[in-house]
Amino acid sequence: MSTSPPAVSDTLSTLRPLRRVVYSLGGNVGDVAETLQAAVTLLAQTGEFIVTGVSAVYRTAPWGRADQPDFLNIALLAESTLPSAVLLQRGLAIEDALGRERTVRWGPRTIDIDLIRVGARMRNDPHLVLPHPRAHERAFVLVPWLDADPAAELPGHGFVADLVAGLDTSGVHRVADVRIDLP
Repeated sequence: MSTSPPAVSDTLSTLRPLRRVVYSLGGNVGDVAETLQAAVTLLAQTGEFIVTGVSAVYRTAPWGRADQPDFLNIALLAESTLPSAVLLQRGLAIEDALGRERTVRWGPRTIDIDLIRVGARMRNDPHLVLPHPRAHERAFVLVPWLDADPAAELPGHGFVADLVAGLDTSGVHRVADVRIDLP
């Protein structure tokens, strides 16, 4: 007995678009390079998620609270069919798994994983704002992203290269002796 393949209309209704995803990762507590590598590896293990690039590592001055150590930051690029809410939850779960404690806003942390962009998706609800609402003003997000994707564009704000040109990047320095590898 043979079974027929699903109707094309049934198949198309279950397909989700493949979208460009950008995460910003950073930390300033513990062995940050090791934690960044672990986060990239865990993100790469996510189903329906293909890591396509990782920026160089950047040492950045703290943002929001100056009384803490410098951060190490990277940008991670991927392609995914996952909904944006699932991508946010995956980042939060990885933060928890890697020891993130939320005690002081903008304070020291082992890891911070911010979902910056999911395709051209625009979303503004209590749980998720896309693109990230302050990405366009943060050199520690944009400089690594530009490094990983020179043609990058932040929906609603323009090309990342143009945004970087308008920011003070004096607190953002590429770290030559630290590298995060693609899994």
